[in-house]
Amino acid sequence: MSVRSLLAGFCCLIISSVVSAQTSDAVSDPDLVAPYRAAAVERWEDDIQALEALDAELEPNPDAVLVIGSSSVRRWSTIQRDLAPYRPIRRGYGGAKFTDMAVFAERLISPHQFRAMLMFVGNGITGADDDHTPEQIDSLARSIVAVAHRHQPDAAVFLIEITPCEKRFAAWSKIRDVNAVLREIALTTPNTYFIPTAGLYLDSQGNPRAELFVEDKLHLNDAGYRQWGRLIRSRLDETLRMIAEESQHLAR
Repeated sequence: MSVRSLLAGFCCLIISSVVSAQTSDAVSDPDLVAPYRAAAVERWEDDIQALEALDAELEPNPDAVLVIGSSSVRRWSTIQRDLAPYRPIRRGYGGAKFTDMAVFAERLISPHQFRAMLMFVGNGITGADDDHTPEQIDSLARSIVAVAHRHQPDAAVFLIEITPCEKRFAAWSKIRDVNAVLREIALTTPNTYFIPTAGLYLDSQGNPRAELFVEDKLHLNDAGYRQWGRLIRSRLDETLRMIAEESQHLAR
């Protein structure tokens, strides 16, 4: 075995140890989700149980792509078409915030085998008085990512940028701060990636493109989902190809 191969293998061991340490720290902190658990269970337990019923009927597929998130994921009825040839498992519910997603992360993620996981949570920053802070979202998002890495250390995790929309555009500067947090998580967490999307949904004047949203000016329409799917699929292609090439190189 060459020195180069030995060094590469050593680096992999270091990265794996870092992921394990981060995962252990994030998941072993019961105080993180405790303040949110009761409210999340009261509001979303029926929705989570409905998703678990779907899990019972699903045949395992290690090449699947798990997609978790809030209502934009729940409403993505064309996801099979838009992400083909990937085989997405859609697990979105209601108007979930990062607090809710952190509470239910184990139940949403651990039943599945997947090649990659995508997460989109578009709530938490709406311009309301009770908006979460970027610091809160940082801790919650890292906890969710840690659950995924603990469950499947080799699977890539993708954080999808929160989409600019007319309904919440007054809060766009705050939403951009959260997007910066998600980008930083991807940059500092092994096997975690950020998918920027805002450029697709803003016109040349920097305003949301109304033709890509339904009447509520919040959720994507069919054309908006096509754009989303095309971009996400491209990022999956690029990243998973890179991971496969790196694995082949290390195996030599």
